[in-house]
Amino acid sequence: MSDCLCLACDRANPLTLKFCTECGARLQIQDRYRALRVIGQGGFGKTFLAHDESKPSKPHCVIKQFLYNDPATLREAQRLFEQEALRLDDLGKHPQIPELLAHCEQEGRQYLVQEFVDGENLLQELKRRGALSEAEVRDVLGQVLRVLDYIHRWQVIHRDIKPENIMRRRSDQQLVLVDFGAAKYASATALAKTGTTIGSAGYAAPEQARGKAVFASDLYGLGVTCLHLLTGVDPFTFFDDSNLSFVWRGSLNGKQVSGEFGKILDKLTQYRPVDRYGNVTEVLTALGKPKSAANPAPKQTVSNSNYQPVSPSPQSTPKQSVPKTNYQSAPVTLKSAKGIDYRELERLLKVKEWRKADEMTARLMEVDIETFPCQDLQTIDQLWVNYSNGKFGFSVQKKLWLECGGTVGKYDYQV
Repeated sequence: MSDCLCLACDRANPLTLKFCTECGARLQIQDRYRALRVIGQGGFGKTFLAHDESKPSKPHCVIKQFLYNDPATLREAQRLFEQEALRLDDLGKHPQIPELLAHCEQEGRQYLVQEFVDGENLLQELKRRGALSEAEVRDVLGQVLRVLDYIHRWQVIHRDIKPENIMRRRSDQQLVLVDFGAAKYASATALAKTGTTIGSAGYAAPEQARGKAVFASDLYGLGVTCLHLLTGVDPFTFFDDSNLSFVWRGSLNGKQVSGEFGKILDKLTQYRPVDRYGNVTEVLTALGKPKSAANPAPKQTVSNSNYQPVSPSPQSTPKQSVPKTNYQSAPVTLKSAKGIDYRELERLLKVKEWRKADEMTARLMEVDIETFPCQDLQTIDQLWVNYSNGKFGFSVQKKLWLECGGTVGKYDYQV
């Protein structure tokens, strides 16, 4: 390919140039990423296939450009831009989530640069070859559940699970979950609030359409995705408004689906969250997947991504090789009066990712500290004290405060 695209005016320019011959804009992001062609366009901007000119092999990557015209759109676009950058930076260490390479503002526009996934999404695959078999849909369900388990441990709800957002990577046929622009952190308070309605019609769970997405909302979207792949028919066409359920068996065109798998799909797509599976582990158990089955290996470029496989309880998660000390003589019981899953925080502390663990602690406690449950405060404190060998934790901070002359319940700037 002899030309590149100007991100400001879309004019084709020779690859040897640094600036556009039409508008004078820079042709590279951060002097290394150069756009080759448009591969997608939506409400908030364009997506370009690009390559990284800082490396001899000039590997492909993806540039996402955010565009906006009016102030209201500007605020929303900026929010989604920052949100997706944060999500990808946290989550992109999993081998089935695109890695964030860069994010920046250049010449008044915002850009994300992320890992390129060479393959096609499941909607493209469906159109190309027709409906999938039960075995193939089971594989899709199992793979995506593993990725959802990982992001849910980060307290993130994807909120836009659909065939277009699941890519099949050509090199190894593994499924990759993309487009985290709609994702949100699911702190205890966020789950109790009504938020923005985001998602794709037909795949978004009913509670999500009302702005109250929960973890089971992702399971609903995945269930509807499986129905689409299994029947080859848009799920809209077989949703029964009178019964608030999907009547999908009549759209199988003679295909045989086991009663057991049918029940799993029915439960995934129940109208009320309480009638669905409670979490990923429950679905995997119903599928007959070993709960101790290993997840895909972390990306080779990441040194500390010791992701643990799905397990029925925090205590059954395999131990990391942490030097044994007096503080680590007994496992911490991950109790929560709010139903918060502390396994990912424990994982970060085990591998001494202090900064990330601190950021996660802040997200988990996005509430008034005076109303945060004592049981949860004790769990968080025990985790920090245990894995930091007594250097960090609320109780450690209290001890330092008192030693320096402070009084509990009274703020003193000098102290």
